[in-house]
Amino acid sequence: MIIAIDGPAASGKGTLAKRLAQHYRLPHLDTGLLYRGVGRAVLDAGYALADEAAAREAASRLAVDALDEERLRGPEMGEAASVVAAFPAVRALLLDVQRRFAAQPGGAVLDGRDIGTVIAPGADAKIFVTASPEERARRRHLELNRRGEPIAYDEVLADIRRRDERDAGRGTAPLKAADDAALLDTTSLDIEAAFRAALALVEQARKKTA
Repeated sequence: MIIAIDGPAASGKGTLAKRLAQHYRLPHLDTGLLYRGVGRAVLDAGYALADEAAAREAASRLAVDALDEERLRGPEMGEAASVVAAFPAVRALLLDVQRRFAAQPGGAVLDGRDIGTVIAPGADAKIFVTASPEERARRRHLELNRRGEPIAYDEVLADIRRRDERDAGRGTAPLKAADDAALLDTTSLDIEAAFRAALALVEQARKKTA
């Protein structure tokens, strides 16, 4: 069973994907980490994020098993991921990695921006997770403060809006819900309520394909 979870930044898709993977005992891939890894490699090599050639080289050398998740968190790396993800060459290089993960025996859960539309269009269940920009900024603001990264709410909200615009407007694999994806708005839901709703949507999809 392949479960595709898409949605904008801080919508809760990553948390829901992890919970669904645990529930169904399936491997999980946060595809955003791949792009964060490319962005981190570009910066570590001393190049600007806008350097498409440097991003392409970083993507070609990316070792998925060696990704340091701790170094890839935070608003800086989220912005970096959004920048390099706009390069068609980078997306093409990472496409095969994601598709192979999705196609492994037994299935998998993947979350990102284009799982249901590009990576796994034939997924058994597709959910597009969203929430208002203000609520997503509030969640991200709390998360960053808990991690000891003080930042103004208005700055987080501006970053959320900027990433939304870039992700939705890029020419290759823009952020959008697949035509057959179920929409899950988590604006007024806590994580437990959101998980129950996501689980119900997956179960509905399984019944349709049974």
